Amino acid sequence: MPIYAVTGASGQLGRLAVLGLLSRGVRASDVVAVVRTPGKAADLAGRGVQVREADYSCPSSLVVALADVDRLLLVSSSEPGRRVIHHTNVIEAAARSTGTSRIVYTSMLNADDTTNPLAEEHQDTERALREAGIPFTFLRNGWYTENYTGQLDEYLRRGEILGAAGSGRISAATRRDYACAAVTALLQDEPGNRSYELGGPSFDLSELARVISEVTGTAVVYRDLSVEEYTSSLRQAGLDQGSAEFVAALDVSIAHGDLATDSQDLARLLGRPAMPLAEVVRTAAQRTTTR
Repeated sequence: MPIYAVTGASGQLGRLAVLGLLSRGVRASDVVAVVRTPGKAADLAGRGVQVREADYSCPSSLVVALADVDRLLLVSSSEPGRRVIHHTNVIEAAARSTGTSRIVYTSMLNADDTTNPLAEEHQDTERALREAGIPFTFLRNGWYTENYTGQLDEYLRRGEILGAAGSGRISAATRRDYACAAVTALLQDEPGNRSYELGGPSFDLSELARVISEVTGTAVVYRDLSVEEYTSSLRQAGLDQGSAEFVAALDVSIAHGDLATDSQDLARLLGRPAMPLAEVVRTAAQRTTTR
């Protein structure tokens, strides 16, 4: 049986992918959870998953952790500015493992043509994978819906969503849906290299505000600002200048359409539609009220 490994397996997406493999019938002993802090994956170890300690910044630890792995889900590093070296370390460690037959990488939606300031590191990683000679699958994930529902308390308190995204549409989906798609990509036996553009049904921030209002019964509106105004508001909220400009640039890329897609790849990998926005908001609102 193949040995499946997931990097960042104690993180939100990686953990869901490990659990998804188990739910699809993969034996726990055939699943490797690569984590920086093994204690955070104690529950996975308790289920029989092989928990192996490694750090994206430590190539030798990755070589040991990826020994005998057949198929690898490379969950992108959470450290902007260091992602390329982190990912390259993983790719090179996998290349040293004689059994690695595929690397599945969580990239970015529309990576070939985007103004998103996060894109360059994903583009460089995709280039490294093409040059590595190992069959690969690019999962070009759109935004997480949780990027917004995670701020639901703030939206309800303020009665508004601030941004500089204009009417740009966002093909977002939940982490759980992206993790389920990643599991399908790991398990499928199709040969050759693959690239999927992944995103759910699109919405703009005005629609998001309307759905929040309908689901919660609390009026929320979207207030679109200029880039300068949005940057200033983020500074007032406590971000430093560089971080505020970065967040504003993300919204500018949304306004350009960089985080929208008509692709049905996500639904095809899931075998069902992605979770609707209203359901995601409803679930987040229920969590809010039960705290």
